[in-house]
Amino acid sequence: MLNVKSFQVNPLQENCYVVSDDSKECVIIDCGAYYDAECQAIDNYLRDNQLSPVHLLATHGHLDHNFGNAHLFEEYALKVEICAEDQSLVEHLPEQASTLFGMQISDDQPPIGKLLTNGDRITFGHHTLQVLQTPGHSHGSCLFYVQEEDTVFSGDTLFRMSIGRTDFPEGSWQQMQQSLTTIAKTLPADTVVYPGHGPQTTIADELKYNPFLR
Repeated sequence: MLNVKSFQVNPLQENCYVVSDDSKECVIIDCGAYYDAECQAIDNYLRDNQLSPVHLLATHGHLDHNFGNAHLFEEYALKVEICAEDQSLVEHLPEQASTLFGMQISDDQPPIGKLLTNGDRITFGHHTLQVLQTPGHSHGSCLFYVQEEDTVFSGDTLFRMSIGRTDFPEGSWQQMQQSLTTIAKTLPADTVVYPGHGPQTTIADELKYNPFLR
């Protein structure tokens, strides 16, 4: 059984997920924890549930999904794993902070771990996440799909009744359209979707109500 704990973090209300099973291993997806209290809440959850984090995954390289990378590297020696096309975004998080958000973050950022590509499989405990690349919001945007649990973590590609923006410098409306077609054709209707912002949904509901997928 898959256990999914969601933390809504940072000023942009991004969803960080801790995903675990009865093995007590877990992965952390999109750690956008910015404030000390947010980092502490994640630490407390891991400790209270005796979880061992073995992967830090990012659906894409935007800052609001990666604020907490430095904390997780310091506490658990985790290096973020991200699609190769977004490597440059993560390598320039301080520049993103100042240019896009008017914020300052430390230039001392942790190294990147494995660079992911379409079809890669990431294992933890008794489960496997499959990387499905979905460029459009950024060049390296992806989903993490757990087929045996009918669960997908969609980052900023797919939201409940909406989709991610494509007007950033590395965004592409044409790529987003292709990615949404892939999602509609690939993921079963009963798949539960955990997005990067907002409430969870299902592929069935998105196919029925989301104007970008209909």
